[in-house]
Amino acid sequence: MSLFNTVRNTIVPVHKEGYPFVAAFFVASLVLGWIFKPLFWIGMIFTLWCAYFFRDPERVTPQDDDLVISPADGKVSAIQMVTPPAELNLGSEPMLRISVFMNVFNCHVNRAPMRGRIVSINYRSGSFVNAELDKASEDNERNGLVIETRHGQIGVVQIAGLVARRILCWANPNEPVDAGERFGLIRFGSRLDVFLPAGAAPRVSLGQTAVAGETVIAEFASAKGPVISRRS
Repeated sequence: MSLFNTVRNTIVPVHKEGYPFVAAFFVASLVLGWIFKPLFWIGMIFTLWCAYFFRDPERVTPQDDDLVISPADGKVSAIQMVTPPAELNLGSEPMLRISVFMNVFNCHVNRAPMRGRIVSINYRSGSFVNAELDKASEDNERNGLVIETRHGQIGVVQIAGLVARRILCWANPNEPVDAGERFGLIRFGSRLDVFLPAGAAPRVSLGQTAVAGETVIAEFASAKGPVISRRS
């Protein structure tokens, strides 16, 4: 393998949503460096961190309709039976909720946990408490997707965090979606909740590190054979 290919495969691309922020940090570094030279290097450190925050690496996603894949990078912060948000229209009965908390060092590109069709997308304004707290699921700004899968409808909720002020979602209702497919992004610390119907069994533990598009967080069947994967 050539040196060029080695470098290309090592460098993780930056998502286009991060371009304005990386450019702004770089310009600010130039201005600060003009005022006081050491400030340029401090600014460049923040510029590199910004590029790292908006990284968008490829992931290899298991292609199995019985598996639920993590929609976010981060720590599994909750596994419990709770009533889904009313705006999702998933009923009033408790559903299995698995939450993944993303800190400012995690990749913040969100991916679909299962293959299916997007039934609805519902945005709700709210506050900005620490997304790791349980009450963030009810109080914070959030955007919820309902996906029709072979096992019924599931909910995927993007929740803004203490620092985040912008939830991005480029999916649309009535569109098909593949497991592991990118559908959104939350800026600077946040959380993803996945609501699953009866029959889903958790396959992660509290505190476990999850990788978006790769980590199996729940399963609707067991005693299965080999699973194929798709790179995206």
